[in-house]
Amino acid sequence: MPELPEVETIRRQLAPLVQGSTLTRIEISDPRWSRPLAPDEVERALTGRRIKALGRRGKYLVWEFSGDVYLAQHLRMTGAILNEPSPEPAHVRVRMWLTRPKRRLVIDDPRRFGTGELLLGAGAMEEFFAARLGYEPMDERFTAEHLRSLARGRTAPIKSLLLDQRRIAGVGNIYADEALHRAGIHPLRPAGRLTREQAERLRAAIVAALEEGIDARGATIDDFRHVDGVRGSFQDRFLVHRREGEPCPTCGRAIVKMTVAGRGTYVCETCQPRPRPDPRSVRRQAAGPGSRRL
Repeated sequence: MPELPEVETIRRQLAPLVQGSTLTRIEISDPRWSRPLAPDEVERALTGRRIKALGRRGKYLVWEFSGDVYLAQHLRMTGAILNEPSPEPAHVRVRMWLTRPKRRLVIDDPRRFGTGELLLGAGAMEEFFAARLGYEPMDERFTAEHLRSLARGRTAPIKSLLLDQRRIAGVGNIYADEALHRAGIHPLRPAGRLTREQAERLRAAIVAALEEGIDARGATIDDFRHVDGVRGSFQDRFLVHRREGEPCPTCGRAIVKMTVAGRGTYVCETCQPRPRPDPRSVRRQAAGPGSRRL
């Protein structure tokens, strides 16, 4: 699934091509893309409007149209926006025709998970994202102390917290693995047991991993493509992700794969020591389910 660096790469490539243009026609061939609205409702709302700006919030592309109309687009797992593809790919769900200058964009999505949400007014847009996204790691409000406040009291693994878009916007499986390795934190560490020093390291590591991903124009593992069809290169810089059995670039020990938060997770358990059991949890287990403190 495209994460923040991949979506930002698309935004940077696409914005100069579309900003200032007028959407003369849009054809939504898959009703799932525009749910809960019918395709013709979205088509009527957008046709003839000028594209004022193309922004991004977390993993969403945000199309700002004239008349205070917005489209929040999520590529999900296999979505791609392609400029004048020839030949046209096999799984096109949306076609967009623009003028000034004249061009055709297509949204290709083999697994059909991508979405386009029509939002009428800036207030509706802010409300939409407030219910779905936390701060982005590059936001000045995303401090180590803020990260600790998100983690406080949570017994779920720290990786679960990193993947929760309502808490932290834009981080997915790839960049969570890479950031945790840079910070020397095991993905199974309970989030609530994060120390102040670890929070500082992790906050810096998340930002560094995302910035390097943007610099490499994203990572292509399966389906991610640039607007011109070219693939990203961050996968060539992975420290641990998708490197099971290979030597850790820091210590040389073999990288292992496990499942955390339902996702394939890669870790060096020498550089990222597995957390010790919480003594309180051990005592409760030893006492048994029927025990009571007198």
